Amino acid sequence: MKTALSIAGSDSSGGAGIQADLKTMQMHGVYAMTAITALTAQNTTGVRGIAEVSPEFLQQQIDAVFEDIYPDAVKIGMVPSAELIEVIADRLRYYGAGNVVVDPVMVSTSGSRLMKTDAIATLQRVLLPLASLVTPNIPEAEVLAERPIRSKEDMMEAAKQIGDACGCAVLLKGGHSIHDASDLLYEGGTYRWFEGKRIDNPNTHGTGCTLSSAIASNLAKGFPMETAVQRAKAYISGALAAMLDLGSGSGPMNHAFALNSPFKDMA
Repeated sequence: MKTALSIAGSDSSGGAGIQADLKTMQMHGVYAMTAITALTAQNTTGVRGIAEVSPEFLQQQIDAVFEDIYPDAVKIGMVPSAELIEVIADRLRYYGAGNVVVDPVMVSTSGSRLMKTDAIATLQRVLLPLASLVTPNIPEAEVLAERPIRSKEDMMEAAKQIGDACGCAVLLKGGHSIHDASDLLYEGGTYRWFEGKRIDNPNTHGTGCTLSSAIASNLAKGFPMETAVQRAKAYISGALAAMLDLGSGSGPMNHAFALNSPFKDMA
């Protein structure tokens, strides 16, 4: 069985973060492991509190995984501070990790800020150059590229700017666009659009975490980047289209673990 490590924050409501990553990797038939960067008290409406782990403890978690069950892919999500980013980059370099997917989580779906301002520069300087793929949404790409994104042409220019600066592939997610939900993959100087239509589903808590984890899972299984992204897109699009929900209508979609959904055979 292929293996994948998620380095991210914990979501107490179970719809995003470490919990979504574990569910997604399990659905893809990949053995999932974790290194937790922070505990959060949150649900689909907002984040109430964040408790970071110490850099020393994060290193112990990462070392414990790599020294025993070497991951075939690594997904990195919420990392709130520069100190924790430095630890992750150091350990990835030390172990020669491959298939690294970075989801630069800066703000939650509900609008809560999840990354300190000084951490963004550290992310760009030490972590993104180690990535195989970075998966920003439009607001995150605007921060990384330091430019507004209002059109598909802007998306192409921003993706190229980020990818060329960091030496990695970029999947710029178009879900925040007012026009459509098409995503753009920039890899090695080439562009590939993954066209998508906007699905009227309010339950989008954790979609970014799920998509990046699905990509990492497919990379772990040996699929090339474009195929890994295509399979992951089909997985998340199927969940959104199925209008999956929990509770009385305000809860998370829990798309990562919809065992009876029509896309379960994507694994």
